[in-house]
Amino acid sequence: MFMSKISINMLSSADKVAGQGVGSAYLEQVSLVRDGASDLFDIYINSHKKCDIVHVHTVDLWNYFKMRKGVSVCYVHFLPDTLDGSIKLPKFAFNVFKKYVTKFYNKADHLVVVNPIFIDDLVKFGIDRKKITYIPNYVSRDKFYKKDASDIRKKYNISDDAFVVLGVGQVQTRKGVVDFIDVANKMPDTTFVWCGGFSFGRITDGYEELKKIYENPPKNVIFTGIVPREEMNDMYNMADVLFMPSYNELFPMSILEAINSSKPLLLRDLDLYRDILFEKYLKGNNNDEFVSKLNDLKNDKKIYSKYSKLSNEISEFYSKEHVLEIWKEFYQSIVK
Repeated sequence: MFMSKISINMLSSADKVAGQGVGSAYLEQVSLVRDGASDLFDIYINSHKKCDIVHVHTVDLWNYFKMRKGVSVCYVHFLPDTLDGSIKLPKFAFNVFKKYVTKFYNKADHLVVVNPIFIDDLVKFGIDRKKITYIPNYVSRDKFYKKDASDIRKKYNISDDAFVVLGVGQVQTRKGVVDFIDVANKMPDTTFVWCGGFSFGRITDGYEELKKIYENPPKNVIFTGIVPREEMNDMYNMADVLFMPSYNELFPMSILEAINSSKPLLLRDLDLYRDILFEKYLKGNNNDEFVSKLNDLKNDKKIYSKYSKLSNEISEFYSKEHVLEIWKEFYQSIVK
């Protein structure tokens, strides 16, 4: 037991770029520890003060040098390989950035991953397994909860009886936006809404192709652009299902946000989801399977009810109390 509080310097620029999950994860984690364990920790944000722990949330160059000012923790929100399909850079620059990220992770005393499946991948990059800890993402139920959202449907000219399929994330190749549109084309009587935009502008992978789709979507598709996070709870409640056809993820914050409003999940069948979502979601491997699963949810109330309840069960596991206890034990152990 510590006699004095542990000081933690949270280093991040994630909230400076709108519409990316890293920023949401950063804000939630800081709020969780600061509000839930103020008796144990003093939290500072991007401070020059020397603290017991330096918790780095983004791989900025200045954060690389600040890691020497205390026990350093780096939050792993992406792997070097998951950058493929997200941003488009010249091959040389891309390779240099990958090497920099690997060096950044190696320099930290401890790494925290949000999905246990990526521990082996980090080890392949030469990182010591002993310094890697799995702590899941968390979303506050004060910010994301079930509510009536009929007024939001009116805002987007969506009828009360429409079945709404929601996609969330940056408009980029990795997120499966092209597949989202293809599924929408195969279900013309269903409304599809994508919340997100081009957070990184022209260096977004697939920008030219996706920009054309974004500006001229099918009649049953709405691109909202980047939605402020404080308005996202309305978007989840307006929808009937969260559909994420992403090809690569770590642990999307949108999943945790959507299940707080009991929305069924339809995801691409990726290994990374199995250990963290406990098979309590619908999955598909191609667009025809996605169409079939969506029609099941749309037309069969029993199936819809089943997967809505399963989303509630996932939400219970990622409760504030559970995740906060993990962070308490972790911070105390690395200082000790």
